[in-house]
Amino acid sequence: MASDMRPPNSKKGGVPSHARVSDQACHDKFQSCDGDGKPSRAAVNGVSVKENHGTCSSNPDHAGAVLVDGAKGSIAQSGHVDSADYDCAGCLHGENGSPMACDLQQESDRDQAGHTLDDLFFFDDEEEDDIDWEPSARIVENRWFCTNCTMPNMDEVTHCQNCNDHKGSEVLAGYDVFQASFAQAALISADTALPPGSTAIGFDEQMLLHSEVEIKPNPHPERPNRLRAIAASLAAAGIFPSKCALVPPREITKKELLMVHTSDHVESVEQTKNMLYSYFTSDTYANKESARAAKLAAGLCADLASLIVSGRVNNGFALVRPPGHHAGVKQAMGFCLHNNAAVAALAAQKAGAKKVLIVDWDVHHGNGTQEIFEGNKSVLYISLHRHEDGNFYPGTGAAHEVGVLDGQGFSVNIPWSCGGVGDDDYIFAFQHVVLPIAAEFAPDITIVSAGFDAARGDPLGCCDVTPAGYSQMTSMLTTCSEGRLLIILEGGYNLRSISSSATEVVKVLLGDGPCYGKGAAAPSKEGMQTVLQVLEIQQQYWPVLVPILASLQAQQGLALSKYAKSAHGIETGVLFKQPLRKTFVAECWETFVLECAP
Repeated sequence: MASDMRPPNSKKGGVPSHARVSDQACHDKFQSCDGDGKPSRAAVNGVSVKENHGTCSSNPDHAGAVLVDGAKGSIAQSGHVDSADYDCAGCLHGENGSPMACDLQQESDRDQAGHTLDDLFFFDDEEEDDIDWEPSARIVENRWFCTNCTMPNMDEVTHCQNCNDHKGSEVLAGYDVFQASFAQAALISADTALPPGSTAIGFDEQMLLHSEVEIKPNPHPERPNRLRAIAASLAAAGIFPSKCALVPPREITKKELLMVHTSDHVESVEQTKNMLYSYFTSDTYANKESARAAKLAAGLCADLASLIVSGRVNNGFALVRPPGHHAGVKQAMGFCLHNNAAVAALAAQKAGAKKVLIVDWDVHHGNGTQEIFEGNKSVLYISLHRHEDGNFYPGTGAAHEVGVLDGQGFSVNIPWSCGGVGDDDYIFAFQHVVLPIAAEFAPDITIVSAGFDAARGDPLGCCDVTPAGYSQMTSMLTTCSEGRLLIILEGGYNLRSISSSATEVVKVLLGDGPCYGKGAAAPSKEGMQTVLQVLEIQQQYWPVLVPILASLQAQQGLALSKYAKSAHGIETGVLFKQPLRKTFVAECWETFVLECAP
């Protein structure tokens, strides 16, 4: 039986309006930083599925499904429904206003528009007919795609114009060394005696078999090399597998998945094993190995959570794919099939945890995780993500989305209004929102949906978080739940960025101090505005935030008062217990004058 894979903003299904994917957000997760783009469109047609045992069934969930025997079904975009339910033609023609451009500079130096994979990778100057995108029909000449970040470059360019990686660089050098040591590593068993404070890692090479099979002229960013790059980096640092306990792989059971997803969804993912390739949405692919990979990822996350709650290990890192935080109760989307963090949270509760904190620092909002737990007050979900008034994928995660019914106040969204946010903004949000709420909630375990696509150089996130920033955030979270911390890999598509960031995170899990970058500085104007907005909304649910908001407002007023006394600006001062920036004070003053103007 096929799953109903309508998007969360479809009228069908009764999903609360505040948890739905925004009509303004792009249907596809492939989204560049600036400019206008058009989504690819396709009619909703059933896909005739010939299974291995010879029977046929109608499957509306897999676009362009190709069966194992080679027969190809009709094209269907499960992420697009008829115009009565969803406006396929009108999504995301907005502007992101990012201060950090990630667009490829071409000979014409024009801005590259694009919110879809088609717009992101092709550079035709002539207007295209408004037709469905057929990548196999597009011949790309004089281009090379960066191994590190997948972005396209002109042939005459020797370094990637997005990440500056060399055309012939060996990003994955060292993975063969990891494989040799990994093959000799001992797995945790029920009888394994582990030293106190152990760190466990979940990984299995079978998850590398999940890949996009359909031949296209551009690489998909969610690719097997993401795991290879991180594994090679951990091995080069002497961390994994030598210093970590290795969790044996296990496929999650259907019973466990049904605690999170509908039976239709679980069956829909399972059906992909009978197809050479298929698509849940235009950018969420599957092949015949994807169902097993998704079950292995979820199973490893569940077992890591149980080990941590039971006290056998102190913390853990789930080096898994496909990612999961976009997968909702009944839909796969945004590269995600099963929701690994949600499965881990419920496994933790089954193992004895009463309260679970999920912190999601992926640059995209975890709409699936929020949907699953939005009415559950035993699971606190806090997300920091680009939002831009719903114009950044998936469009959900506004500050006013706080949960429903008994879960009100247990969804905390910190939605950045632009790209380019970096360490200072994230650390500031942790200090003034995340940690105070977490302390009041007092979780028994903390789970991190650790997407590294807010990292500097990421082709989709276009933000500026460094490995030092991720290290500091991890260190801060070790103060929650007495150090019981599970890090689960979500997104992140620049191989050098994700590998260095993940390595710094695991070092913190092993007990190393956080890696500090430059000296502390005040947040950006946009970051401050977001934090103040969140505090205004969440203070009614979390009293600990009331004095924090009052203090920030008072200090902001003091900064304006000091600026008013000096026509030439302020050279020194204190703002939020950090050095005061003249540019920030000037911006505050301009805003203050404009708001007070008659």
